[in-house]
Amino acid sequence: MEKVISIGKQNFASLRENHYFFVDKSHFIKDWWENGDEITLITRPRRFGKTLNMSMLNCFFSNKYAARGDLFEGLGVWKEEKYRELQGKYPVIFLSFAAVKADQLSEAKIQIKQQIARVYGRPAERPDNHGEL
Repeated sequence: MEKVISIGKQNFASLRENHYFFVDKSHFIKDWWENGDEITLITRPRRFGKTLNMSMLNCFFSNKYAARGDLFEGLGVWKEEKYRELQGKYPVIFLSFAAVKADQLSEAKIQIKQQIARVYGRPAERPDNHGEL
């Protein structure tokens, strides 16, 4: 089966399940894990794969993907037993602001709060008549 190059796909699981072409960046998992930083800031230009890398980290560490080692078979991180044992072992909060698109700060704040509310599974509050949440 030929690999299809998908532009703009940000969901790692979907990318792997549908056999789209994927440049293996799983070494980032090992590098990040061994670095031991308390805080990681990932900055790259637009359309550079930030959300896809975050999705890959989510699929690797999240206990929601505990039975999904298949997503990493054939990738560099899967070659070491140590990392195969880490896969799917942690609670992960995956939050992306990639969908936040606003020209005004007030609207950006609303959209960010909606994203956070979505992650926590409750409806986002709408601003009162003063525009504050």
